[in-house]
Amino acid sequence: MEDSRLPDQRLAVGVKFEIKYPPRRFIVGNSVKFDMNDCGTLELAADEQVTFVTEDGAEYDVARKDWGFYATPSLNGRLEQFGLRCVLVKNRDTGRYFVLLVQRGREPQFDDYCLQENLALIAWLDNTEQLDGLAAKLSASN
Repeated sequence: MEDSRLPDQRLAVGVKFEIKYPPRRFIVGNSVKFDMNDCGTLELAADEQVTFVTEDGAEYDVARKDWGFYATPSLNGRLEQFGLRCVLVKNRDTGRYFVLLVQRGREPQFDDYCLQENLALIAWLDNTEQLDGLAAKLSASN
C-alpha cells in the first residue's frame, strides 16, 4: 500500500487494506443490542504486524506468520506493558468462549459489560503467576 504522506515510497509495505465506506453496520449484543461498524479488511503477509492503539496509549499487536497469527503480544510481557489485561470469558447463553483485552483501569466497565452480556469470567491471563498456576493445573489434569 503506497501512502503519499510517506517521504520515501520505499517505506511503504505490501499490506492490503480495504476501507469499507460507508462501514458495514450490523447489530450485536445479547441483552443490550447496539450497532457494530465494520470499517475495513486488512490482509497481512507472513511476518507482517499491525498495531492498534487507543486514545489512552494502550497498544495491541497482531502478527501474521506462515502458520497463522499471534493473536496477542506476550500475555505477561508486552501486553501488560501496553496497559491491557487478557481475560478468558464464557457466554453463559451460547456456551461460546472469548479472549478479551481489558484496558487497565477500566475493569469496572468490563464488569458491567460481563453482567450485561451474561459473560462468566473464566480466568485472567495477564501475569506470570496466574499463567503458571493455570499451566500447572492443566499439566496435572493430563
